[in-house]
Amino acid sequence: MENNILLAIFVILATSVALVPLAKAAGLGTVLGYLAAGVLIGPFGLGLVSDSDIIHQIADFGIVMMLFLIGLELQPSELWRMRHKVLGLGVTQMVATSVVIALTLVLAGFATNLAIIIALALSMSSTAIAIQSAQQRDITRTDAGRASLAVLLVQDVSVIPILAAIPLLAMSSGALDLEVTEAVEAMADPLDWITPLIIVSVFITAVIAGRYLVRPLLGFVARTGVHEAFTALGLAMVFGTALLAQVNGFSPALGAFIGGVLLADSEYRHELESNLEPFKGLLLGLFFISVGMSIAFDVLWSEPLRLAALVIGFVGIKIAVLFTLTSIFRMHLADRLLVAILLSQAGEFAFVIFQFAERVGAMSADDHAMLAVAVALSMATTPLLLLAFDRLVAPRLDARTARPHDPIDEHRNIVVLGYGRFGQIITRMLRAQGFDMTLIDDDAAQIELVRKFGVKVFYGDASRLALLHAAGVEQADLVVIAVGGRDRILGIARTLRRHFPNVPVASRAIDRGHAHELMALGVEIFERETFLSAVSLGAKVLTQLGVAPIDAMHMAQAFERHDNQLLEDSFAVRHDEDAYVGMVRHSMGLLDEAMRADKPTIPVDKPAPKRTE
Repeated sequence: MENNILLAIFVILATSVALVPLAKAAGLGTVLGYLAAGVLIGPFGLGLVSDSDIIHQIADFGIVMMLFLIGLELQPSELWRMRHKVLGLGVTQMVATSVVIALTLVLAGFATNLAIIIALALSMSSTAIAIQSAQQRDITRTDAGRASLAVLLVQDVSVIPILAAIPLLAMSSGALDLEVTEAVEAMADPLDWITPLIIVSVFITAVIAGRYLVRPLLGFVARTGVHEAFTALGLAMVFGTALLAQVNGFSPALGAFIGGVLLADSEYRHELESNLEPFKGLLLGLFFISVGMSIAFDVLWSEPLRLAALVIGFVGIKIAVLFTLTSIFRMHLADRLLVAILLSQAGEFAFVIFQFAERVGAMSADDHAMLAVAVALSMATTPLLLLAFDRLVAPRLDARTARPHDPIDEHRNIVVLGYGRFGQIITRMLRAQGFDMTLIDDDAAQIELVRKFGVKVFYGDASRLALLHAAGVEQADLVVIAVGGRDRILGIARTLRRHFPNVPVASRAIDRGHAHELMALGVEIFERETFLSAVSLGAKVLTQLGVAPIDAMHMAQAFERHDNQLLEDSFAVRHDEDAYVGMVRHSMGLLDEAMRADKPTIPVDKPAPKRTE
């Protein structure tokens, strides 16, 4: 198979298509699906692809691409705001985790120098798994996502000093060979003292080139209209920044990240993201497949207990250290657990460190094989731990840590549930006419913001019956549901109709189908959230096209009446698709005839609308 690369790629893609959707549908996540695909087709599975080295090298580009795209989303000013987490959380995590793991290994009988090398490698986490899991959960911009990114940045920077320290550790352990001697002699070169200055100079050059060379080049290529050329330029920038970092002794992924940050405030950022996103997903999938292919099951079967103790041991240590550090940073309990799980596995750079350690004589081949399997298995534990967190821990955690609702010390005749953009507009109209309202919302940040403007909003979950009683809903003249979310609105409406059947309810509706569901619950006052804005814009468009403003207003009002009547008439046949479609088509025909009959004459002297190219 290794001599036919096309067949190997076909097998990899076909297996991914078969297993990854199944894993996703089962709630296991895509990472486990890719790992399972690698195990199935690898040398210890069906043996369909036995040469995993080339695949692994190609797949490493996925990590590079991912870091570049993350950099594009993180502007330099935002990175500067993260400096405390980078220095405090990131550096401390590396040091603390390494010390604890090293001491544990020494107590377990490992030589001190070997224990240090293993501890430094295992203290690093998988950038690919952590960031992809964070992106799938849409938490990259939350405290948990930023904390994870800060730790991963420090770990990427640490790769080079760790590799530089391995020859010294090998030398002190008596395992020095010719390559180590050469490495030590090279480190003693006086030119090495100016290396930091060279690195700083390269970074400054990259900043200047990004502003005065790369951006004009992006603009020129974009103006040509050749889409594939723009995509090729984006790929060249990713690999160029990675190569520049590698030449200067840093991680290629770190170089790609910095390159993305330098272009984060560019006007071409979104175009680059959309062009490169498909490559990132495919290459990351290849990386996880290569990890699955590299699991040596002969080692696993020979010493399963030792491997289990090793994996459980260092994963548990990393979770404990990360949870402690995030507690010091006063993060929310859920975020602390999430960060600890996201970064609990060993990273892809551990493979590089162990391979280098064996090459210079600091580690035996047997230890290398054992540790490589442990690293791969630890990567498989993260999706399982996240699954357990979501299904077992998070629900109980939310119930225990939920903020209790504020004591409501007033009972008004009108209760407004939700004080976002929708609720604010309704509230301002009512207040302008002298009505008093009890306002309730469950967004603590929003409540703190509006209180600065003198608006009193109570914190609470509107779906909870106890809160509705506390707000005096049973004596209210009207309850307005202005929260967002289809299911959430229906849940609140259902509770109100069941427990307060005599209280009128006005509700926000998402669309026509949602309005029908509210009607079925007995909610008679509602408005589709985008309907009136679309009708209003339609009237303005008619005016721009030459229709007199008064005629456009009458046409908009006629359309609104007709559509509202259709909404009511179609409620009875909403479950009969044929009848529903027939009614809508008939109604559309009647509307078109009515609108054409009332169509006003456009004045001939009305200037044609301006067109923008």
